[in-house]
Amino acid sequence: MLDIRRFDIYRKVPKDLTQPTTVGALISIFCVLFISFMIFNDVLAYIFIDLRSEFFIDDPGREGKIDVQVNVSFPHMACEYLGVDIQDENGRHEVGFVDHTNKVPLGDGGCRFESRFEINKVPGNFHLSTHSAASQPENYDMKHIIHSIKFGDDVSHKNLKGSFDPLANRDSLQENGLSTHEYILKIVPSVHEDYSGNILNSYQYTFGHKSYITYHHSGKIIPAVWFKYELQPITLKQTEQRQSFYAFLTSICAVVGGTFTVAGIIDSTFFTISELVKKQQMGKLT
Repeated sequence: MLDIRRFDIYRKVPKDLTQPTTVGALISIFCVLFISFMIFNDVLAYIFIDLRSEFFIDDPGREGKIDVQVNVSFPHMACEYLGVDIQDENGRHEVGFVDHTNKVPLGDGGCRFESRFEINKVPGNFHLSTHSAASQPENYDMKHIIHSIKFGDDVSHKNLKGSFDPLANRDSLQENGLSTHEYILKIVPSVHEDYSGNILNSYQYTFGHKSYITYHHSGKIIPAVWFKYELQPITLKQTEQRQSFYAFLTSICAVVGGTFTVAGIIDSTFFTISELVKKQQMGKLT
């Protein structure tokens, strides 16, 4: 009868034929600690998502359009006077945009202005002003608090690093209420793809700011808050990547197998040298 044990390539050596050494014990302890550390890092690499960034010249977002979200408070300007006007180099000139616009009255006659609209992917501006009001206020005060100015899909739930809303919480409460404020925005398309393949087309931007007194053709000072934008010719793509289970398992096997192999060679080398030294010393004694 065929004895299957003949095919065992992992032959066992009886314990009474093995010899423990201090060096072997130290190497074994170091191996266990090193393997534990490497496995812990491999588990973290497998669990957590890595974000890979790349730049290219293109804007893969929705063809020709960008969604904009505006949320600004005017503590001293009533809601009835406020509106948003939109202009661009394609010839668009829309005064008093009202769709998807919400005005929330605040105490002391102020207003929180919220609006969602689309802009074309060409240089242009949108501004918050009293230009579309049926009547003008007796006193102008365009001091404001910017809660949010966002472009494209909302990525706030992703906790991404980047300049997606740098104007958030900026205010002009310490400035002259008659000043016109101009924010110059440089917009960069930013694509985020998660590990499931879902894509969000958002936009990051930087800004510059200046304020000044300007006069209407009627001779009156009619302040406004302008947001002038220009798209940059590059796109940032961020892709979430997670290590595959196959790569994780391969890495674990490589760490364990490689560590024990190298440790075995080191231990064998030390043991051989120590045996040679012992034999040499015994030869001198005789």
